[in-house]
Amino acid sequence: MPTEQAANSVFFSNLIPMLLVCLVFYFVLIKPEKQKKKDKESMRDSIKKSDKIVTAGGIHGTVVMVKDKTVILRLDDNVRVEFDKEAISTITKAKNKTES
Repeated sequence: MPTEQAANSVFFSNLIPMLLVCLVFYFVLIKPEKQKKKDKESMRDSIKKSDKIVTAGGIHGTVVMVKDKTVILRLDDNVRVEFDKEAISTITKAKNKTES
């Protein structure tokens, strides 16, 4: 019996640090990544006409039309290109004329 209790105490004494390491990994790596992904999805869902955006490839444009999975951007006067919403990295809202 004493050896069984010793084995159990060694098991639990090794289990606690492993659980702590898993908790640290969760709060340092996994949770922030989930939050970033959620923020990106909400940002992409909030795209509307006349938003100025930058794609992942660095292309700047103005949203002309929003579809389910794509957006059409105006890059120049007569240049319109369709991009996947996943390709959008940032949105810059059009500034009001009263703001400086």
